[in-house]
Amino acid sequence: MISLTVAAVVFGVVFLAELPDKTALAGLVLGTRYRASYVFAGVAAAFTVHVVLAVAAGSVLTLLPRQIVHAVTGVLFLGGAAVLLLKKDEGEEEIRKPENQSFWKVSGAGFMLILVAEFGDLTQIMTANLAARYDDPLSVGIGAVLALWSVAALGIVGGKALMRRVPLKLITRIAALLMLGLGVWSLYEAIA
Repeated sequence: MISLTVAAVVFGVVFLAELPDKTALAGLVLGTRYRASYVFAGVAAAFTVHVVLAVAAGSVLTLLPRQIVHAVTGVLFLGGAAVLLLKKDEGEEEIRKPENQSFWKVSGAGFMLILVAEFGDLTQIMTANLAARYDDPLSVGIGAVLALWSVAALGIVGGKALMRRVPLKLITRIAALLMLGLGVWSLYEAIA
């Protein structure tokens, strides 16, 4: 059974953490050059692969004693918050243009870009942490995939407009505060 509460929490945390990420900018660049639906298909497939891997890794962590899992996830969330607060603004990365505009070329370019750029990324690690914390792989997976797809869609279709209205620093700070709160709560549960 799917927990809407868990899926909503995961969605919020992953969405805010992914918004200021370089992949949102990459989606924006690809979306301005190519057909948005083709770009989204490739990006969405790559994010799905990442979430499946992260949830599987997080599910393995649930085999450990609960206090250890809470302590490890707490430390990782605190580390993630530190990374978000200390990271410098990144410029757009160079994206190679596919030779033609066919579905397979464009979606393949989007898939490969995200697959490589997101491997071991903060949101993938965070998704594994959330899967370990909630021990509900389906709800965590759905929340994470929907968050990543939403950020991709925003980046592809409306990234420029969003970044004009909401400062990237504010989004980053909100994500860091959420992760800080989750980290402190997990550490409290580990020692309580």
